[in-house]
Amino acid sequence: MSNAVATITNEVYAMRGSFNTVMVDRSVNFEREAGFAIQAITSGDYIMKVALSNPQSVRDAVTNIAAIGISLNPAKKQAYLVPRKNKICLDISYMGLMDLAMETGSIKWAQANLVYKNDTFANNGLDKTPLHSFDPFSKDRGELVGVYVTVKTADGEYLTETMAIDEVYAIRDRSESWKKDQSGPWKTDPGEMIKKTVVKRAYKYWPKTERLENAIHYLNTDGGEGITFTQEPEKKCDADILSAYVAKAKGAQTSDALTAIWKEGVSKIKATGDLGAYNEFKAQVAIRGEFLESMKIDSDVVDAEFIEEQA
Repeated sequence: MSNAVATITNEVYAMRGSFNTVMVDRSVNFEREAGFAIQAITSGDYIMKVALSNPQSVRDAVTNIAAIGISLNPAKKQAYLVPRKNKICLDISYMGLMDLAMETGSIKWAQANLVYKNDTFANNGLDKTPLHSFDPFSKDRGELVGVYVTVKTADGEYLTETMAIDEVYAIRDRSESWKKDQSGPWKTDPGEMIKKTVVKRAYKYWPKTERLENAIHYLNTDGGEGITFTQEPEKKCDADILSAYVAKAKGAQTSDALTAIWKEGVSKIKATGDLGAYNEFKAQVAIRGEFLESMKIDSDVVDAEFIEEQA
């Protein structure tokens, strides 16, 4: 194993404690996700270079996998690790966002599609799926004219959101990376971003789920996508609440104690709607979880040496 690969492997596995502390979905397994993360980061020279130059971003990305409850499994196509703005970011696909909505019971199923000029498309109202027919093998469907997403809610109703391509591009043009040099995911994966844009607008009308809200907030902030629709007043958590739970996290003596503090604190902080405070608390819990995990490893080594000496 090369030194670079060994360094990345150590960075990822150092996050085991933090990962398990903030995990919101027990089906997301650390060992599997660690393997996927290492595979992704070591798949190319550039992404590995970014990871080595900014190891904290690797740790943050691994923690976010657990905090959002998403998987890097390539077969699921839910999320990826990508180099962006000189750091490693967790990128969640539009399929990942729809999966989160389905897994949390917000909707039963979802489908997002691009619409081209030569397609046949008719929106049949809120209670029916739209008509969208086209030849999937055609090499001339015409220019791209729009995008839509249709979901079926838990009570059996259909909700369809449509966006003309000009509306989508107006959103894209407000993205910081696009305004700066027309780079980022809008440049590399335009179809994905167009579908993600309509999903982000549509989800406001779906039954609310915390994990989906967190995922979209993350994408618009730390994820660097910057797709926003409205300027909402900033929400603030009481500074005393945040500082109290940060102090508790820093003082946790065991992983179990830290997990209990995380669960109690995150419920209080999220109730205020201040996702900045949530991210700060999560970062402190991650740091403490990493420390406790390293202490556990040291303790295991000492115990093994003692047993060996007594043998």
